[in-house]
Amino acid sequence: MEFDPRTDRLPFNEPDEAEPIRAGAPESSSDARIRHLQRVPLLSGFTEPELRRIAELSRIVDVPAGSAVTQIGDPGESFFVIIDGTVAVRTPVGTGAQLHPGEFFGEMSLLDGEPRSATIVATTDLRLLVVDRSHFWRLLDETPDLIRRMLTILSRRVRRLEQTVHAILHGTNPT
Repeated sequence: MEFDPRTDRLPFNEPDEAEPIRAGAPESSSDARIRHLQRVPLLSGFTEPELRRIAELSRIVDVPAGSAVTQIGDPGESFFVIIDGTVAVRTPVGTGAQLHPGEFFGEMSLLDGEPRSATIVATTDLRLLVVDRSHFWRLLDETPDLIRRMLTILSRRVRRLEQTVHAILHGTNPT
């Protein structure tokens, strides 16, 4: 089963989260979305107005275990942050790391316009924050601290990859 984040817009699990926002209501769906975002380590320390803006520019979807969220070679249309669950990263050289809540994927295709470089498969049921291409740059423009955090994480990923390649070339164990 393949998941298409552009068309699959699954409802939230909690009834109050699927309700439209009503003036004077005790809690809106936007408030419920902000509660989810506050749990994401990538977004820790963001102010409520920043989280509210992220909520406005994104959507939260549920993805069943076993679904392919992205497929290598496909065009990238969305950026994903894991709220709940775990995914496996599959690249041309094999299955790589697992990603956990607070980690993100899908940014490379949006940044460079190239096709997806990995297949991402849900190893558990997932709840994802999804930012579509049309909102990605606006989100980065409006939340510069998110850019800094993403660059730091991307730099760490490149360093780990370099260490792994070095270890393979020199016959040592990459740890």
